[in-house]
Amino acid sequence: MPLLTPEQCRAARGLLDWTQEELAERADVSRSTVRDFENGRHHLHSATASQVVQALEQGGVMLIPSEEAGPGVRLRKPMA
Repeated sequence: MPLLTPEQCRAARGLLDWTQEELAERADVSRSTVRDFENGRHHLHSATASQVVQALEQGGVMLIPSEEAGPGVRLRKPMA
């Protein structure tokens, strides 16, 4: 599972046009968990991070791991 940064989370939501509430519902976590993570107030527990990553990936984004250029997010190519 890729590590998720607060910046990736915000960017992924932006690409998907999801609110924090929508992500929270899809990941089965509280909105405050998403809000506080994105604002850098706390880290996610590994199980919670897995739920958030899975929701984002199921929504259609690919989380790009940190390498030379840093972590990123991109939309997956739609299935034909």
